[in-house]
Amino acid sequence: MSLNNILLNSSLLTELYRDSLVAEVQTRTEFVVSEVGRVEPEKSRAPRSNQAGWNYLGEYKKSVLLVVRYPNTAHLPDQQLSFLTTILTACKLGLGDVAILNISNAPAADYKSISDQFRSRVTALFGITPPEFAMPVDFPAFQVQAFNNCTFLHTPILEELEADRVLKSKLWVCLRRMFDLP
Repeated sequence: MSLNNILLNSSLLTELYRDSLVAEVQTRTEFVVSEVGRVEPEKSRAPRSNQAGWNYLGEYKKSVLLVVRYPNTAHLPDQQLSFLTTILTACKLGLGDVAILNISNAPAADYKSISDQFRSRVTALFGITPPEFAMPVDFPAFQVQAFNNCTFLHTPILEELEADRVLKSKLWVCLRRMFDLP
């Protein structure tokens, strides 16, 4: 370990910078002091949550919300996560750009609560219809729908998409339009 990469735990960091540390630290426990002396949180791939108990996977940097329903898992099964990651890569996105919300484990599973919490610019519903999501509008699967300053899309569940080439191509047409891809 060099002097440029000193690891500090949260309690030591709090003691050292009690009066001058401005950034709020959520659930991370280790920090790195960079070469220029800035204190930066070490990267974490752990699921995120906020104060209200909204647990999601990803960092949500580009305000893209992906809503799934898997009652027996925290977020989604590994195979579906792998498939979804492939889709994101094709869209020039990654897990850092999106939030994957499993509504089976969310404090509320309706459009109003989720839109108030996330304020996304793009929301994709996988295996959830607009009426099931308690949206005030209804639209068919694979139709890109603008509503309330957000672009919505709903599709069949990820397992069906992965198994059917026609459904995958329909999804790709929608994603190209939503993310302005060539």
